[in-house]
Amino acid sequence: MNLMNHEKHYNTLHNYYLQTYQKKVFKIALNGGFTCPNIDGTVATGGCTFCSYMGSGDFAGNKLEPLKVQFEKIKSMMHQKWEEGYYIAYFQANTNTHAPLERLKALYEEAITLDPHIVLLSIGTRPDVLPDDVIEYLGELNTRMPVQIELGLQTIHQVTSDLINRAHDLACFDDAVKRLRQKKIEVVVHIINGLPFETKQMMIETIKHLNTLDIQGIKIHMLHLMEKTKMGYQYKKNPWKLMTLEDYVDVTVEQIGWLRKDIIIHRLTGDAPQAMLIAPDWTKKKFVVTNEIDKKMRHMNLWQGDYDEKERLA
Repeated sequence: MNLMNHEKHYNTLHNYYLQTYQKKVFKIALNGGFTCPNIDGTVATGGCTFCSYMGSGDFAGNKLEPLKVQFEKIKSMMHQKWEEGYYIAYFQANTNTHAPLERLKALYEEAITLDPHIVLLSIGTRPDVLPDDVIEYLGELNTRMPVQIELGLQTIHQVTSDLINRAHDLACFDDAVKRLRQKKIEVVVHIINGLPFETKQMMIETIKHLNTLDIQGIKIHMLHLMEKTKMGYQYKKNPWKLMTLEDYVDVTVEQIGWLRKDIIIHRLTGDAPQAMLIAPDWTKKKFVVTNEIDKKMRHMNLWQGDYDEKERLA
């Protein structure tokens, strides 16, 4: 499916959903009250060093409220921007498969019935919290309601992964993708550009590895340093060189050039609550970031996957 055009030289999620559903589709970010296995001691403690105390669910619903209340509140907010559309029930905060199967079943089955216009269930999780019984159930659920797993990776480089306390290795991630795809479950991968001491080449190597896997989507984020995170404390104590806007645009454009042509790009920027953001300030200007990426790709006449395709044909 080619979703590229003059303005966007890559496959955008917006265009993908318009082609698939002929209507605007937006996510309703729900909070199921989960924690993480590298917070509660299952695999480690302390959590990922970049992650906020809200478990990357800074814009999700209130975990103290029922799912229906969360859904209706956020749906109402979204409709202030878009008059109509279909919905994705999105379990965002923390690790949303980190619970006994019966609890997961209860939450997911409730979520897909919250509104007749829900077209997809999206679940954010880690590769080390997908036991066989959960994948088996998700495979069955996927025959009734499309299921999408958002899988955190951040980087393929173990030295960085250890530094940020991911507490799993690349083999674990690759295996999770393989087992999910055996059940025909859509996989969307999260990566972060600008992690401490990573070079441009390291970030491009992450993309090249993902090209070898059966993934359907990617979210590319920049690093946010936030208050009340371990990495934020580390930065305040001993600052290191952060990516500039120009650095981020440069590496992200090259990553898109290497990214396999069939992969849908879900995001090219990320959000941090402004009151919590330590740095970089330029990350607040999301539209500036995406506009600069688009401008550079048009200037270079570079399209998603051009470098990858050229290498394959060489």
